[in-house]
Amino acid sequence: MNATTVSTATLMSNQSDCPEVQVPVPLFFTLGALSLAENFLVVVAIICNRNLHSPMYCFICSLAAFNTIASLTKTWENLMLVFADVGQLDQRGSSETKLDDVMDSLLCMSFVGSIFSFLAIAVDRYITIFHALRYHNIMTMRRATAILGVIWTTCGVSAVLMVRFFETTFIMICFIVLFLVSLALIGFLYVYMFMLARLHARKIAALPTAGGGKRRRQQWGSGSMRGALTLTILFGAFVVCWAPFFLHLVIIMVCPMNPYCECYRSLFQLHVVLLMSHALIDPAIYAFRSAELRRTFRKMLLCSDWRRWY
Repeated sequence: MNATTVSTATLMSNQSDCPEVQVPVPLFFTLGALSLAENFLVVVAIICNRNLHSPMYCFICSLAAFNTIASLTKTWENLMLVFADVGQLDQRGSSETKLDDVMDSLLCMSFVGSIFSFLAIAVDRYITIFHALRYHNIMTMRRATAILGVIWTTCGVSAVLMVRFFETTFIMICFIVLFLVSLALIGFLYVYMFMLARLHARKIAALPTAGGGKRRRQQWGSGSMRGALTLTILFGAFVVCWAPFFLHLVIIMVCPMNPYCECYRSLFQLHVVLLMSHALIDPAIYAFRSAELRRTFRKMLLCSDWRRWY
């Protein structure tokens, strides 16, 4: 949900002494512009570079596309708030209300889509690390396309329903349960990958192989450990950026009139900043670590001849 809708609804009954924390509008614009530029660059690079047309990069492109939608929508919402503050827009007007619902739907779709894309990337990483020889048989482009189709359709439908019936307890519970279940699945995959990587590394180190063979196995084991550790760090960043927002939703249902709960809810705009910051982190983690993507970015920024790239 956008900051205006939820924050206004939840702070109207504020009976505590905790004032609502206000985040400067330029900060929202800065985060929106940076995340928009990063994620749009990732989407264009993956679409234009045929070497990146693989299931893994399709999921990364989907995540970047959802983040692009969120950045665009949040930036447009901030512009509307600025115009409303100077008296150029009526926040209660019929057209403004409809546009606000559309922006809420897009934001909700991007948030849910980020969760599903994150889960798809986690599953893809698991198959890549522990079923490397069968990866191309398990995760084909046709299956990846079907998965993406289901993700985008589900997110679009659920976003409309959530915005339309957001004030009902059932929809809010579904929204929270979706996040918690996805969080549990992602956490299980990452912990399982980390434990398996450690086990494989110990077994490989204990093998009595000579010379180069042992070094190669040790390198593979350390590479798996680094990959699992990286995924664990990514999962931690995901939890830090998303958990405060969903805790906010839980508090709305559990203790809507409690003064201590109101103190936490007064930090809502900071929670939105965390959500927007995650869109900045995603490209750096999933995309900019790829050598092929880095080469593509350099050629894009240097305006190289695209016909000579591939």
